[in-house]
Amino acid sequence: MKNPAPHNRTLTCSPTEIAQLQPALLTLATEGAIADLDNQIIHQDCFQALPHLPQQCIDLLILDPPYNLAKNYHGYQVKVQSQQDYQDWFASLIAHVKPTLKDSASLYVCADWKTSMVIVPLLNQHFVIRNRITWEREKGRGAKANWKNTSEDIWFCTCSADYTFNVEAVKLKRRVMAPYRDRSGNPKDWQEEVQGNYRLTHPSNLWTDISVPFWSMAENTHHPTQKPEKLMAKLILASSNPDDRILDPFLGSGTTAVVARKLDRRFVAMEQNLEYCCWALKRLEQARQDPSIQGYGDGVFWERNTKLKHPKPPPPTNIP
Repeated sequence: MKNPAPHNRTLTCSPTEIAQLQPALLTLATEGAIADLDNQIIHQDCFQALPHLPQQCIDLLILDPPYNLAKNYHGYQVKVQSQQDYQDWFASLIAHVKPTLKDSASLYVCADWKTSMVIVPLLNQHFVIRNRITWEREKGRGAKANWKNTSEDIWFCTCSADYTFNVEAVKLKRRVMAPYRDRSGNPKDWQEEVQGNYRLTHPSNLWTDISVPFWSMAENTHHPTQKPEKLMAKLILASSNPDDRILDPFLGSGTTAVVARKLDRRFVAMEQNLEYCCWALKRLEQARQDPSIQGYGDGVFWERNTKLKHPKPPPPTNIP
């Protein structure tokens, strides 16, 4: 294997590390107290583990299952199914996760555009669909006979009319291009700051401020479909409160668990790939040392490629 570049920060686990971390993982065989599962990673297929969770114990569900695409998850091969077969599989998944949700719970379901067409009728049957978020993924192969696919969907659903949505926690800070002023000369709906002129805007369902993890970011792993921490932070801050319990049955490289820890939420996470579980454990330990989330600071989300800098103090005015 080629040695990584000097600035490559991609997280990996050696065979020795995997052997050391594996005992910290859980496998469920019987139903137990939900508190015993808080902030734990369950190394198990979610269809086997979910029946052992108590009913109505989850405040927020993050559902990022394999899309109906051919993909190799480090030895776990996923093949394209017929639309009917994938819909049947997804219906079974909903049947397994729905009993764990509180009546006040929210859920976010990730999909590509093709998968969305298959799952939306089922989501509409079991939940209240509140919105479709479209986020720009940046990456994507070029296409000669079609438009390049660089976006994904996230379906925002709730179990009832009683749900959490913290709009003030997910505002986006944008640079003001046309800084209008009122008749008195004061900024109109924006603020003058040391770093420039900015406006806090309400969050929309079109996200163009997300950076996909890449080799120079500490959160990056070799997972083929890793979600960014910034994306997960938006979902968690909007639809949960501190100490709420979040369920992720397809944890992957651990992003949901890591962001939940950084934002003082509890998590119950499931993943069948041992190496991914160990990546997640390693990332969780790093999160204890560094709770920062790229693109999020001072209680707001910043537009893409904004450098978060602490303003320098002004020079003294009484220089002799």
